[in-house]
Amino acid sequence: MSGYESIADTVAGIDGWMSPDQGRRLWDAARRCPVDGRIVEIGSFRGKSTVVLASAAADGVDVVAIDPHAGNDRGPQELEGFDREAQTDHEMFLANLAAAGVADRVRHVREFSDRAHGAVADPVDLLYIDGAHRFGPARADLRDWGARVGDGGTLLVHDAFSSVGVTLAILREMTVRGRFRYTGRSRSLAEFRADPGAPRAPHVARVLAQLPWFAKNLLLKVALLAGVGRLLGDRAPDWPY
Repeated sequence: MSGYESIADTVAGIDGWMSPDQGRRLWDAARRCPVDGRIVEIGSFRGKSTVVLASAAADGVDVVAIDPHAGNDRGPQELEGFDREAQTDHEMFLANLAAAGVADRVRHVREFSDRAHGAVADPVDLLYIDGAHRFGPARADLRDWGARVGDGGTLLVHDAFSSVGVTLAILREMTVRGRFRYTGRSRSLAEFRADPGAPRAPHVARVLAQLPWFAKNLLLKVALLAGVGRLLGDRAPDWPY
């Protein structure tokens, strides 16, 4: 098999929030990375998306995974105090990369994203952000790491139009003032292309057009948190979807 299907079963067994269509979008973006290019992932958890990116990247691509595995911003409603789980996450991350045969393809930077800039050279050809979802750090990742994506490069953002903090950060950094244009999404995985010359109005309109879906997600999360998701029956998704 070729393409994403070649590793779909492997990554299906790794903990983490990534639907098959999101995995395919990650795969396609990594395949477009030039042979001497650079892929940077912010937020690796146990390596589900890391395996996809490293498996798809051509030989010679520098694949960098940035995750402190520090027990904070670990997942939905898991902001602090998960030190013991974090060490397990780190060990599982390494084990999953080894089991998938990509351990030698990935350079892990065990550091917070705002402190990891010195470990990565410019330019970045593909940036995948699935880090802290609070507005402040999410905005900093989009602003500071996004500035390092070369023209024509790709920026992928997980939980876009799903998390309040991430969505607000996108609206603040990626609309009128930004140099990226929105190219589409797979559920909550949004894709942007660095294109400084593109007109802003169509881009802004496409971003704003996602807000009704964002509102629907918020209402659904409120229902799940309130315990009334059962009213949806079999159509009720698992948190955070």
